[in-house]
Amino acid sequence: MNAIWSREAKYQRWQEVEIAIVEAHAQLGAVPAEALETVRAKSSFDLARCDEIEKETRHDLMAFVRNLSENIGEAGRYVHMGVTSYDVIDTALGMMLRDSGDVLIRSAEALGTEIKRLANEHAMTPEIGRTHGIHAEPITFGFKAANWYAELSRNIERLKQAREDIAVGKVSGAVGIHAITSPEMETIVCERLGLRPDPASTQIINRDRHANFLNVLALLGAGLERIATELRNLQRTEILEVQEAFAQGQTGSSAMPHKRNPWNSETVCGLARLLRGNSHAMLESVATWHERDLTNSSLERIVFPDSCQLADFMLGRLTTILKGLVVFPENMAKNLRQMGDLVFSEHVMIALIHAGMSREAAYKVAQRNAAKAWEGFDFKSSVAEDPDVRERLTPEEVEELFSLDHHLRHAEHTLLATGVRPA
Repeated sequence: MNAIWSREAKYQRWQEVEIAIVEAHAQLGAVPAEALETVRAKSSFDLARCDEIEKETRHDLMAFVRNLSENIGEAGRYVHMGVTSYDVIDTALGMMLRDSGDVLIRSAEALGTEIKRLANEHAMTPEIGRTHGIHAEPITFGFKAANWYAELSRNIERLKQAREDIAVGKVSGAVGIHAITSPEMETIVCERLGLRPDPASTQIINRDRHANFLNVLALLGAGLERIATELRNLQRTEILEVQEAFAQGQTGSSAMPHKRNPWNSETVCGLARLLRGNSHAMLESVATWHERDLTNSSLERIVFPDSCQLADFMLGRLTTILKGLVVFPENMAKNLRQMGDLVFSEHVMIALIHAGMSREAAYKVAQRNAAKAWEGFDFKSSVAEDPDVRERLTPEEVEELFSLDHHLRHAEHTLLATGVRPA
């Protein structure tokens, strides 16, 4: 990602676009073949020289073009012929965002591999499911991971779509009307650079494409934050169902030698906020005055490289976390049993409904026996001895209501449905 967004790399893309424009002119007969060969052979730039020229021009692209031309010599007059700055800048940007999309997709797929591994290894590792932070009903850790995998898969598809949407260029001139350069020439240039010509540009490519790209990165970041937040909660001392890898000699706190903090997961959560902020800034840049203004230019120098690098860093960091994640099935089992059999209360209610009781009455039967459990009585025994239950359910049917295996009998469905396990 650094190689895509370094200043040297950006100027290299500008050079590729400028050469492609000269090549298109030559193909259409506007530039002599020998001049094209000179441009190809002698085209080069020097960042220090560009900076020197920019002190005069106060325009980075024009400084670059002058440096390119002076290195080429007489044939340099054909460089940047008939085009405006953003024909070059936006076309190069399309290449850079396209390539960033490729990197992000690969990184996201690597994270998906780790999530899939966890889901398969712990497909039937029981743990308590929680809603509102409170014990709800049993699930498996593999089921939880499969849920992460499903969301990541959707984000990968969004990345692929955003990558295609942003892979466009323009050589349509100062206001996009093709006054000097023809649509045919624009198509030639874009095809040479692996892009599609934007069908309706102004002086710039409309920023809805770029806002969409950063929105997708923000949504990806939100998904990564959701996983990291769950990992942070599961690492709490009183839960401790998983733990980030902790190296020998690693320091958790300068004051408390015993601390093992989920700092890697916290890092992912913090950076997700930056992605959302950058996305919002880009949304503010969709609207421009007439065929363009300069409000988008300054912030894009920050939000594009930062967002791409942040998203890739977050994907890599979360992949590293999951590779080294320590899972404690025994703590999951202990936490699951913390409320005894109360977590099967819904099974009791549903069985009574099937046995002919109204839903309201069945709810009250399950609830009154649950209330006894809060006072210290065994929930399962209370249910089994309840007259309303004994009247409608056999002892064998009651026993099945409290079977963890019965409760988890469809757990594997989610792993199959999400592609974690092959059908």
